[in-house]
Amino acid sequence: MNRSIRLTLIVLLLLVVLVFGLAVGRQVFLVGGEEPAPAPVLSELNTYVYDQPRELAEFTLLNEQGETVTRESLKGRWTFAFVGYTNCPDICPAAMANLRRANQLLSKELPQPDYLLVTADPEHDTPEKLKAYTDFFGPNFHGLTGDVETLRSLAKSLSAVFVHRQVDGELLVDHSGHLALLNPEGQLAAVIQPPHQPESLVEAFERIYEWARDNRLGASS
Repeated sequence: MNRSIRLTLIVLLLLVVLVFGLAVGRQVFLVGGEEPAPAPVLSELNTYVYDQPRELAEFTLLNEQGETVTRESLKGRWTFAFVGYTNCPDICPAAMANLRRANQLLSKELPQPDYLLVTADPEHDTPEKLKAYTDFFGPNFHGLTGDVETLRSLAKSLSAVFVHRQVDGELLVDHSGHLALLNPEGQLAAVIQPPHQPESLVEAFERIYEWARDNRLGASS
């Protein structure tokens, strides 16, 4: 093969590589440059979805097994979190029962979430008491207890509050009644206000998961 032919082949090969590289680069640019779809509007499901998930406050608490857990412990799965307490006479039992029913209705093709009760009454809600309470609802129901100020900070990052007050010498706990949906990055993805209907919870979760998955917003698991 003479030199001119060899040079021509080299030039043609370089042109092919250049064209291929431009094509790949164009696809990467288009995909990477696309704006994520806005968060779904789920007002008919009493749900507000954040366009960008929010980080939770850092914490060190105990779960119902007496094990130390942190913010990192929430990563790897979707979680419905709820601020309440085991002696709650009305809001908490209803919310937990609705979550249990939603868990039963959830398609097995979707990620299977955990359900987390963040206690607003750590003085009485020991790990042992939380375990007895959450075990009644199912194996993927869990609890958190510990320092009251740490719990208060965590509740605030879940857009929730709780207040203690004494009435005739008896401790009463007022607390928010909404559910917080956490994504597998341990971030606040959505807030679901009462009333909580199991079918609506399932629909909201499915639509949020699909949106997060399509926009790569911590939807894995």
